[in-house]
Amino acid sequence: MTDNTLLQASAIAHPNIALIKYWGKAPDTSTNEPAVSSLSITLDTLQTETELLFDDALQQDELLLNGEPAPNKLPRISANLDAMRSLAGVTTRCRITTSNNFPTGAGLASSASGFAALVCAANAALTLDLQERQLSKLARGMSGSAARSIFGGFSKIYLPNAVTEQAPYGNAYAEPIASAEHWPLEVCVGIASEQEKAIGSTEGMESSRLSSPYYRAWLEGNDLDVCEAEQLVNQKDFEKLADLSEFSCLKMHAMALATRPGLLYWNGATVDAMRCIRELRSSGVPVFFTVDAGPQIKAVCAPGFGARVAESLQQVPGIQRVLRCGLGAGARLSDTSV
Repeated sequence: MTDNTLLQASAIAHPNIALIKYWGKAPDTSTNEPAVSSLSITLDTLQTETELLFDDALQQDELLLNGEPAPNKLPRISANLDAMRSLAGVTTRCRITTSNNFPTGAGLASSASGFAALVCAANAALTLDLQERQLSKLARGMSGSAARSIFGGFSKIYLPNAVTEQAPYGNAYAEPIASAEHWPLEVCVGIASEQEKAIGSTEGMESSRLSSPYYRAWLEGNDLDVCEAEQLVNQKDFEKLADLSEFSCLKMHAMALATRPGLLYWNGATVDAMRCIRELRSSGVPVFFTVDAGPQIKAVCAPGFGARVAESLQQVPGIQRVLRCGLGAGARLSDTSV
């Protein structure tokens, strides 16, 4: 690029919620490989919009997150952009402007949607024409969950399918299982805290790998859980998927709680909301919970039950608000700027 050439693009991506949990990174990996398989649903109304502007006038990459400079988050982003710049044969620095319409860094997979939107926009701005599998691998290089936000509906990372490619791609990638239209589940997200979590997922995963006595057992079960969950999604078997997803969630948190020092991502409202959802399910409402590395509760329910579940969650003390979602699309270009 010369004469202050500008390359730019905007993209939108949505967070995904893992029904079969991802927690743990492969040791000694330079491409952020996950240690376990996982399966997730991509949401619709929660979204990240990211605009990239590659400008020769810039001396270094710049990041605005929700309207504020965020230099502490730049190293991981710049490393990924360096890989994509290398593929494009350019060195031009980039201004990244990104915003979320939901709490950031609070257990709602904002990194997944953010990094998926980033690689989608960079692919367009740098005219790389990469395939979805490659985009998924690049997104995974910044956040393991971001690989799945490249796709809409239901997707998985299944480690036995991993395909080794030279840097910057690595091995593991996400792949779609079923579209949102196949089984339009509804999700009610109970916000139990707007604050950014004290211990990030990357740090927490490494602590668990090094110290949790349950970590090895955690690694051994996920491939089978993903295979079973995929079958249940294809069969639209809500009751069995509910049992399996809650099992995966509670396994992950049991392993995290046994980390030294223990990782307690829940608060009191989280536990009360779990009990509320269990009571709803016992009364015949098709709903189950899942919780990631943060206090927010996600109630996954069969089509048509979102309003009833949201009303019940809103009555739980400590639940500040409830966000209703359906299943959404994968990362895609946007015609608007942030």
